[in-house]
Amino acid sequence: MVGRNDPCPCGSGKKYKKCCERKEAVTVEDLLTDEMEHLLQTFYDIHPQRSDIPAFVEFANTWKSSLNSYLPQEMIETIALDEFFFHQRRDIWDDYVAKQKKKHIRPSILELLDRWSEPRVFVGEVTAVGDTYLTATSILGDETINLWKESDKPVPVGVHFYCFILSDGTSEGNYLAVSSLIFFPIDHSEAIKQFAKTLADTENPSLKDSIMKFWIALGESGYTGDEFTEFEAGVIESASEFLKQHDRESNALLEVLEDFLVDEQPKARKKLAIAAGAIRYGQDNNYYESLDMTLKEIAEAFDVSTSSMSKYAKDLAEYASDKN
Repeated sequence: MVGRNDPCPCGSGKKYKKCCERKEAVTVEDLLTDEMEHLLQTFYDIHPQRSDIPAFVEFANTWKSSLNSYLPQEMIETIALDEFFFHQRRDIWDDYVAKQKKKHIRPSILELLDRWSEPRVFVGEVTAVGDTYLTATSILGDETINLWKESDKPVPVGVHFYCFILSDGTSEGNYLAVSSLIFFPIDHSEAIKQFAKTLADTENPSLKDSIMKFWIALGESGYTGDEFTEFEAGVIESASEFLKQHDRESNALLEVLEDFLVDEQPKARKKLAIAAGAIRYGQDNNYYESLDMTLKEIAEAFDVSTSSMSKYAKDLAEYASDKN
């Protein structure tokens, strides 16, 4: 029997769990997952309907007026859309679920739709990461859930996130994100914890009634909708700019670098050392056409030592090898 961490028998070079294990026969759970995704996508494809657009525009404008100085307009509209559907105008969602119940006869889908009667907002901290679920505790400390992982992108323990959740149709306590699953860079963890403490000290703490205050608190802490910390963004930008200056392009290399930064949280004295290491790792592994530069010249371009550059090139190589 092939172990999950053994090389895949197909010869891809990947671990079995990252390759053919995912291609086994379709199960009932797979079919339910596909149906869930279809039901949610269909909802967003047809809503808001024309008759609801004026109300949504008015609602979204109130959010823009409060958050425009902090977040990009597109992000504000995305947040406002979920607030509109699941808090302000729950009747729209309830009507959609009722109509879907009339169209489906499979007991598993009908049971799932029954569980979908209460979409709710969740802001939590990741406490564990598994193959299928993230385990997370509400910032108010009153609930722990398992949240279905949407991708293989790394999620470090301790990071906070925001989304609306629904049951994923499996066990009690297992959920999926309805639409936007937003992870916050650890730069803003203290601001989130302070907000949670302030909210918990109120007479009747309610996250549902305090979401606007939550986003304002984040904005005041310097959050602008960025996916990465200031340090991580600086490393990625430095590596990307170097590639552009030398007429090279490698999205694959930058993706490995992004995952490395989020997963490993390296503590470098100089962020440029990691960027230089990424360039050397990319050159050593043919991520782009080789540069007509010595290793010393690459290091000097980033104003770091060749030893520092080599260290992070090695760290990236080991990380990439473990991921595969």
